[in-house]
Amino acid sequence: MAYSSFLASKKDVCKKLVNKLLERYEYVSLLGTHSTGKSVSVTSRVTSISDGMGGQCGFVLKIFNGCSYSEYSFSEIEEETLDQLVEDVITKVTLSSSLLERRVSVEMMKDEPLVKDFIRPLEGKEYSLEEVVYKLSEFKDKMHSLSNKVIQAMARYSKTENSSLFISRNRELTQNYSWVNVSIGAVVREGQKVQMGHDVAAYNSVEKSFEVAEAKLEGCVKLAEELLNAEAIVPGEYEIITEPSITGLIAHEAFGHGVEMDMFVKNRAKARDYVDEYVASELVDMHDGASSILSAASYFFDDDGVLAHDTLIIKKGILQTGISDALSALQLGTEPTGNGRRESTKRKAYSRMTNTWFAPGTSSVEEMIKSIKHGYLLAQTDNGMEDPKNWNIQCVCSYGREIKDGKFTGKIVAPVCMTGYVPDLLKSISMVSKEFEVIGSGYCGKGYKEWVPVADGGPYLKAKCKLG
Repeated sequence: MAYSSFLASKKDVCKKLVNKLLERYEYVSLLGTHSTGKSVSVTSRVTSISDGMGGQCGFVLKIFNGCSYSEYSFSEIEEETLDQLVEDVITKVTLSSSLLERRVSVEMMKDEPLVKDFIRPLEGKEYSLEEVVYKLSEFKDKMHSLSNKVIQAMARYSKTENSSLFISRNRELTQNYSWVNVSIGAVVREGQKVQMGHDVAAYNSVEKSFEVAEAKLEGCVKLAEELLNAEAIVPGEYEIITEPSITGLIAHEAFGHGVEMDMFVKNRAKARDYVDEYVASELVDMHDGASSILSAASYFFDDDGVLAHDTLIIKKGILQTGISDALSALQLGTEPTGNGRRESTKRKAYSRMTNTWFAPGTSSVEEMIKSIKHGYLLAQTDNGMEDPKNWNIQCVCSYGREIKDGKFTGKIVAPVCMTGYVPDLLKSISMVSKEFEVIGSGYCGKGYKEWVPVADGGPYLKAKCKLG
């Protein structure tokens, strides 16, 4: 793994571009990105190899004209055509009279001096493409061998490598990092019933991702078989215990999107009016940040050139702050938190979550289970939705295990939908486990688009919630 040779070859001409534009504008920054990936999928019927999700290569300029910002995206830059590129940029970012009347006036961004190269190499053994295919094929065969009910087995590997370059008057930053996901799934059939069990292992290591995924194969098949007997839950309010992936789903949907501070600027988030107020149980601490933990959304600097942070969003139940990109922070008069992220250089930077998680507590999972009179342990994220303006939440869990009088009854319900008002759910949290996990294997959109890698998780939580 190495920093992008393409970006390295363009660094000097990118610096010249920025310097030429600085002769005319007060602030100019350039972001260059080069992301590559490889995806390998082995199923019972087919093996496929493709480029991974999120591949891109390009540049974007951010320019301050004295009162507002403009951006210009491009994919090619050459020494011979640099003057023409400068002219094109000036022409495109010069605002028309109609836009000048509607502009939002802001101050110039801070541009504190820093020159640094960052790198996070993969750990453990590397695998050739042939070795990856062989390993996934072993997983597929193993799942079939574990049960004659398996009608389809799937194993998928994806690896992404990301390089970035950021240049401004005072900053010159580069970064290079990777991430690996290995996911497994087993589809079982009994009569007319069909169900699926799935799991994932995601680390900064091909070797560890394979090792952990292999250890989960038997549980994946067993879960699929159990789901054949799953029942629909009787709707109502229950005591619940959330395992780390559902805890992470709550963090992501309840106070993730709701504290993205570009929503504060647009007055689309209720959280703006509740800073320094109790929004959760005193047992709750919640973080977000690319440097807060190592996972899929961990980087060294964001797409605004701001170094990664660990932001404490909720402290002992009190909402402390939100997360922001540089421009939103400028409009709100706050410090940016390193959460400015773009789907690609063709898209603008928004305030986006990175690693979003609840901090661990002091209880054991066994104590939590014993404390339940009648409720469910909810597991495995399916999907979720949030309404930041009104603080309603909907989280769908793949399944739940019934608990009565402190013991599992053996009954499994699926799927399970959690609904409610965010502060009601968070204030009902009465126990937080020592056990803790952040899972980094997914992507998140801003509304219905703008996809970026995210991770979330935390401890097991005991709470109360409406289920259906």
